[in-house]
Amino acid sequence: METSWTLPVPKHKFSDLYLCFCGYEACQPFHSYGPAVRPNYVIHYIISGKGTFTIGNRTYRLTAGQGFFLMPNVRTYYEADADDPWTYLWIGFDGEKAASYVQELGLSEEHPVYQCSFSGELQSLLFQMQKHNTYDTSDQYLLEGCLYQFFSILSREITLADPFARESGNLYVEKAVEFIRNNYSNEILVSDIARYVCVNRSYLYTLFQKYLHTSPQDYLSSCRITRALELLSYTDLSIETVAFPVVTGMPKFLPKPSARSRA
Repeated sequence: METSWTLPVPKHKFSDLYLCFCGYEACQPFHSYGPAVRPNYVIHYIISGKGTFTIGNRTYRLTAGQGFFLMPNVRTYYEADADDPWTYLWIGFDGEKAASYVQELGLSEEHPVYQCSFSGELQSLLFQMQKHNTYDTSDQYLLEGCLYQFFSILSREITLADPFARESGNLYVEKAVEFIRNNYSNEILVSDIARYVCVNRSYLYTLFQKYLHTSPQDYLSSCRITRALELLSYTDLSIETVAFPVVTGMPKFLPKPSARSRA
């Protein structure tokens, strides 16, 4: 099985509900997306492993059998676990009735996390979508049917998570992570992060080890390296241009990411 693929669907035959893209990825440790917003709806489902999903000031630690929902134009961030990174699939969709269909599932900005045990069926549908992405009329109808079937499977056994379910004592880490994500492209140090959340460096290190299984410095470096890899993949910048700010810890030349169809 491929470790990663993304399927864009550029042509939309239908208006009520239509597939924009779908994909599958076996993520590397610390693989992340965002902070970013999407122009359409996206539903992720975790096949194996663990990770975190952040929306607003809420962070959820999720595992296999759970999923998370992205609303259009709502800022979110998600990251694979350091020791047991998740493998997940996703579908992006839109349409005139998309909002009402999502509402029927119970998903919303306030309730973005769910649980569903039909992993095999969801994976099978996704691979059908991958196989039949053509401009042929029959495949367009098949893709539309797969999308409705995806909703049907979720509606059979979807369970929503507590919208305020956060680990006790994790607020300092959440604030620190938010600060890093918003400022990694500046010349910040761990002391700046500790000062922002009003704790000393030693205690911040202890909290990061407890909740994220890494140090604040390694987390900061990981954000910078991830962004550098994205720049190498999606821009014409040279390795020297991208590597210098990462190696020197002076990443002011690393532009912030923009939303894309890739998860």
